[in-house]
This record gives sequence, structure tokens and C-alpha cells, in this order.
Amino acid sequence: MHVLLVEDDEPVAESLGRGLRRYGFEVDWVTTGAAALAHAGPYDVVLLDLGLPDTDGLDVCKALRERGDVPIIVISARSDETDRVVGLELGADDYVSKPFGVREVIARIRAVMRRVQPRTTGEAAAGPDRYGSRLTVDRKAARVHVDGAEVALAPKEYDLLAFLTEEPGALMSREQIMEAVWDANWFGPTKTLDVHVAALRRKLAGIVTIEAVRGVGFRLEIAT
Repeated sequence: MHVLLVEDDEPVAESLGRGLRRYGFEVDWVTTGAAALAHAGPYDVVLLDLGLPDTDGLDVCKALRERGDVPIIVISARSDETDRVVGLELGADDYVSKPFGVREVIARIRAVMRRVQPRTTGEAAAGPDRYGSRLTVDRKAARVHVDGAEVALAPKEYDLLAFLTEEPGALMSREQIMEAVWDANWFGPTKTLDVHVAALRRKLAGIVTIEAVRGVGFRLEIAT
């Protein structure tokens, strides 16, 4: 999926772009409203900051909407309800207030794309993602089941499992995990990651294994 990121804050854009690419998105980054409107390449969704240096992002939103139906998600430090309402009235499909985590933005993108590209009947029937014969992760409802019974997970335990099961068997660094699950603005101790890994090992014993790779990070495998 191709994302047009319109954001003039370089640290925010780099962090968000890095997170999106890690999840398989292609990202084109521009820093002004003029560059966004002049962008000729194809894209499936627009992430649009309102605080642009050359024009108001709301004007860019309106111009993009007049051109077609590409989904637009506003990302902005403006938390005022008026801006949110105006953005949606001008054609934005969703609105995310800063600060936000990469996973939140990805969840919003997926939700918007589900609305504009509804699943087929067969896909809808498939429901939650299944891992092996016993584990299912319902990302839409944020629920986890083992053998049909729901497993009670704390919010960050669920986020960690959802991230690690995006690519079972892949080695994820501690930095990647912290950025995805606790977002780039996390400044607390990374020991919290070990605590949540231990909780998942205990609650999903025999279902998944989470291997610690010393000095690097963790690798999740689905038990056979």
C-alpha cells in the first residue's frame, strides 16, 4: 500500500515513515501543501498534517478531496474540536491528534481502507487472523482466543502480541518493539518490555514461544 505523508516536522515524519515501512507500506514524504498537490505518483492513502509551512492543511484537504476519493487521514497537533469537525466536513476520513504511536496510525489506515475497500464475503467470513490451529488474534476487536476461549491480556500485552505476530519467526529488535508498541515518545525503562514478554509467555505457554536474542531483541514462533 502506498502512503503520501504530508508532514513538515522531520523527526515526526522520519519516525512515522520508518514505522510504516516496517509494516510493508511504501511512503512518499513531502513537507509542503504545494508539494502534496503537485505530487504525481500513485498513492492509496494520504496522511496530512494541518500545520504546514506554506498553507493551511485544511485547504490541502479540501483540494485533495475535490480531486477524487483517495482516503485522507489528518494528523495534527491541533486538538481543538473545531479543527477536527472542519477537517471531517472538508472530506477527511479520520483525524489523529499528536502525539500518537505508529501502531495507532496503522490501525486507522487499515480501518479506513476496510471502509473504502470492503472485504469480499469470503474474506469477511475468514474473520480473525489464525496462527496455527489454536491461536487467533482478532485485530478489529483487539481480542485473543486460544482453542476458542478468550485470553485476558492487558492492553500493552495485546499490542505486543499483535506486533510480534505480524511476522512470526522474524527477529525484532528492542528498539523496533518499543517504538511500535510504546511509540517513539517512550522515554521510560525498556525493562517494561521484558515484563510484558514474561506475561505473554505465561499466558500463552504451549501456544507461542518468545525467544530472547541477547543484545538484539525477541523472536516469536508459533508452537506446533
